[in-house]
Formats: sequence, C-alpha cells, structure tokens
Amino acid sequence: MASEVYRELKLYITPEKFFVEPVSGNGDLMVIDRVSQDISLQINKGQIPPSSSCKVISGIMGTVRLLAGNYLVVIVGKKHIGTINGQPIFQVTETEVISYSRTLSHLTENQMADNKMYVSMLEHALSSPFLYFSFTYDLTHTLQRLHNITPEFLKMALHERADQRFLWNGHLLREISHHPDVHSFFVPVMHGFISINQYTIQGKAFTWTVVSRRSRFRAGTRLFTRGIDSQGNVANYVETEQIVESSGDRYSFVQTRGSIPLFWHQLPNLKYKPKPALILGENHAEAAGRHFNTQIFNYGRQVLVNLIDHRGAEDVLEKAYANIVSQVSNPNIRYEAFDFHAECSKMRWDRLSILLDRLAHEQDELSMFLLTRDGTLVSQQEGVFRTNCIDCLDRTNVVQSMLAKRSLTNALQKLGVLPVGRQVEDEYGLEALFRSVWADNADYMSIQYSGTGALKTDFTRTGKRTRMGLVKDGVNSMMRYCKNNFMDGFRQDSIDLLLGCYVIEEGEGVTRPCPLEAPKGWRYLTFPLILLVAIAMFFANIITPTDYTTAVLLYVLFWGLMVMATFFTIMFYGTEFVDYPKLSDLKKPQ
Repeated sequence: MASEVYRELKLYITPEKFFVEPVSGNGDLMVIDRVSQDISLQINKGQIPPSSSCKVISGIMGTVRLLAGNYLVVIVGKKHIGTINGQPIFQVTETEVISYSRTLSHLTENQMADNKMYVSMLEHALSSPFLYFSFTYDLTHTLQRLHNITPEFLKMALHERADQRFLWNGHLLREISHHPDVHSFFVPVMHGFISINQYTIQGKAFTWTVVSRRSRFRAGTRLFTRGIDSQGNVANYVETEQIVESSGDRYSFVQTRGSIPLFWHQLPNLKYKPKPALILGENHAEAAGRHFNTQIFNYGRQVLVNLIDHRGAEDVLEKAYANIVSQVSNPNIRYEAFDFHAECSKMRWDRLSILLDRLAHEQDELSMFLLTRDGTLVSQQEGVFRTNCIDCLDRTNVVQSMLAKRSLTNALQKLGVLPVGRQVEDEYGLEALFRSVWADNADYMSIQYSGTGALKTDFTRTGKRTRMGLVKDGVNSMMRYCKNNFMDGFRQDSIDLLLGCYVIEEGEGVTRPCPLEAPKGWRYLTFPLILLVAIAMFFANIITPTDYTTAVLLYVLFWGLMVMATFFTIMFYGTEFVDYPKLSDLKKPQ
C-alpha cells in the first residue's frame, strides 16, 4: 500500500514555529522552524505551547518563496464530490497562504508593495474552484496506468508516484523531497474537472465519471500560451478520462487535447482576432517529434484530429501541421483534418457524423480499458484521439463528447447495463446527464484557459445549435476579448508563480530588478485619457446646446474627429495597452 496521507490535520502557529499533527492523534508531529525553515518529524511529547493558535486544515499543498521569505500553502476547505474505485474524492474550496516571517521590516517599501502583489497573485491562482485531491487515490493516473504499475510503485507516497504532468502543486512540494518522513502531511493536487454521477438502467446501477487533468507544463492563458516548447510540451494540454464502475467491473476511455504542436503565437494586440503566425527559426520537426514520442509512450497509437479552418488566418497552421506530421513519418500516427466551420456552416451540425464515421473504425481498434470484477483484463486501450482546434476548447469539446458517447454506449453494452442495440441516446435521463456533464467539462476547460465559459455548448447540452446559443456565444466572445486583452497578464503571472515558471531569488528588488516594477510607456495613460475626454466633449456638444449653430457643429465635428483619431492611434499601438505578463520573457510583437 502507498504511504498514508493524513486525512485531517491540526496546525498550531507560534511566533517561532509551525506544529502540525494528525487529528487522529497518532503521536506524529511535524515541526517547521519559521526562522531556519528546517522541517522535522518528532514524537509529540507536549512541545506545542498552550498559547499557540490552532486551526484544522485538510492538508498542506507545500511551500513557496516570495520576497518576504517562505510561505506555507494549506487547504482549509474541501467538499466531498464522490468516490472513484471506492476512494473518496474532494474538491478544494478554500486555501490559505501563511508567511514564515513574522514581520516585513527586513523589506524595503518597494519590496513590501511587490511582495503584496506576489501574495495576491498566488492567492488568485489558488482561488480556482477547479483543484481536486484525494487522501487515498492517485487522481493523476488513469485506471489503465494504475492497473499496469508495479507493487513497488504503489508503496511510494502519492505525490512521488503522481504523473508529474498533472501534479499541479509539484513546484510547491519541491522542498519536502528531502524529507520523506513527513510526506504523509502533504497532498498532491490536480487541476481540471471531475464529475461523478450515479445512474440506474433497468435496476442496474453504475457510476459514471469524467475526469479532465490539466498539464502544468506550458500552462497559461489563451493568447499568451500557444503552441509548443522545445521540450515537446504543448499549451492547453488536457487528458480526459471517462470511467464507468458497475458491480466491481471497471471501464475507462481516454482522450487528449493540446495546442497545435508547432512554434506559433497569437499575441493580443487589441484586435478582435489577432492572426496566428508561425515563429521562424525554430526546429518545429524536432519539438513536434518529442511531443509525438511522449504521446506514443504514454498512450500508444495516435489519431490526430485537427479541426481548424482550411482557409483564412488558420490555414497556415493547418498546412504546417500536416507537413510536420508527414516529416515525422511515424507509423503510429495518423492525421485527420476536418474543417469544422466549413463543414458545419449554416448550423448544419449533423455533418459532424461525417467525421465520426471516418473515426469509427479506428475507435474500435483503439478499444477501451475494461477490467471485470474477478480481475480479468478484457481489453486495454491501445491509443488515443488527440484533438485540437485553434484554442482546443469549443470545437474540440464537441468532437470529444461525440467520441465519448460512442465509447460509453459500447462499454455499457459490454457491461450488460445497456441491452445490445440500445444506445445512450435511447435513455433520455442518461442522455440529458451526459450532455450536461460534457457541457460543464467544456465550460471548466474554457474558463481555465480563456477566462470565460465555452462556446457552442448549446449543441453539447441539447444536441442542436440554437439562436439563443449564438447570442450566448457572442456575449462570451466579447468577455474573452476583454479578459484576454486587459486581464490575462496578471492571470498568466499568477499561474507562472504557482507552477514555478518564475522563481523569486534572493535580493530581488535590491541587488536585482523586480519585474513587477517595469514602467508603462507614456502612451498607456495618455491616449485613453484623451479618448475619454474626446468622447465626453463629443456627447456634451450634442446634448447640451439648445440651438445648433455653425460653431456648435464645428465643435461636434472636431471632437468626433478627435475620438476617431485617438481610437485609431490606440489600435495602431495596440500592444502597449494590453495587459502583458511581467514574469515571463514574452516579447511583444513589433
């Protein structure tokens, strides 16, 4: 068995130390020295001073270094959302960041301000309602991976044997790697989406679960994190597993999504839809080859489903992607391009059946993981569909949900839950549940990457495209525009700080510059202020006069021209008004 993770802890805080003991009171006591930062496991012999403050916590996510020193990150609120394989699963509802330092007197005034900003970034990243953990179950691995691991592997601590791609607090846990005796006090946390549901068909009960695991490698926001890095990690990479448990039988079907595995960017510049562009001078084939090799190592055969446009701005990426796959020339890879928008234009979403028909034979070949209650391994999944669109959100989720429904129908028939010949669509309640959960999955994935709910979820929820769905998509698109241009720099910095993509070093703000203090150009405040004044004067000259004389009309014309000139100047210098990240070396386009 894996080393136990304590289910509840008591955290005692004194000016000199943190004391942490299990609520079960087994005698273990973790002591953290707030000055020397030493961590030790002791036998509880009454070391905790009576004057210490105490709070019950659900686990420790780890530690992080900011300008003021180390901070302890703890889970103080959780919600039980169900069980997987008989093990309870929890959603994080509240966290707390506690400073080791009792005072900030050792910081300069500027450092205090910067440290406050770093704390707010960390708290923002931790405030995500999409963090999950379990004391006894490894959420980062699929059922198939867990079935194939060795007994020795199972003896390791949960965070040690976790799939490092999906260990969201991996950076926070780095300091305890040298203290194996206290591993039971720390919990591994996953970021993504989990929905656990019970359903019964003709007296046969089963649990249907969807788990989406977001990778911490090349994580970030929609327009600031695109494409691939030199290690083969792609943006917005998510592994989605569909699980069915029925009377001890277990089924699993896995899919992945991820940004087009090329070096490309689509940086915000105030335009509604910036053009994506390939980055010249990079070795696309080498990076893509690493990505594909990792995919094949982890999952087997790959069917690359590319849903981007074959014309317009996206066409350059489609051609480059197809060319790279041809260069890699791996027999375990097949490329399937489907122009989603062209094929389904004018709300002809029934044409998605064309794509499903193309993929059906391979889906049957790739199979599923199926383990019976007596331990018989009926089948293993031999490969995955790797689906993408430009964002790997809206179009991607529609296609993934269709593949998942087909797999679920086959699984329920093999498990004897659904009679042969009947499909998920024939069970009204299950169909409604399926659509709702997959639409929720779409929204969660989209909020995490783009800042808003997904588009096209009316099709996922109802099976058809609606006019109200189009209106909702329009609202979400405008919200995406605002957030991607004016809020995502802070959000990207928050993610980078939590995941360790940016590490604060000793002396920042004194012997080396702090990136938070980078000044804005003079245009940043000047032109928006001029625009506001021009708009106010334009409307004032329209509304207030009782008589529209030539002078008044000239004033209206002047301020109207000022509004237009200032607006076009702001658009021309668009990148200077975008909220760009400060903690990365992301270069603004010239």
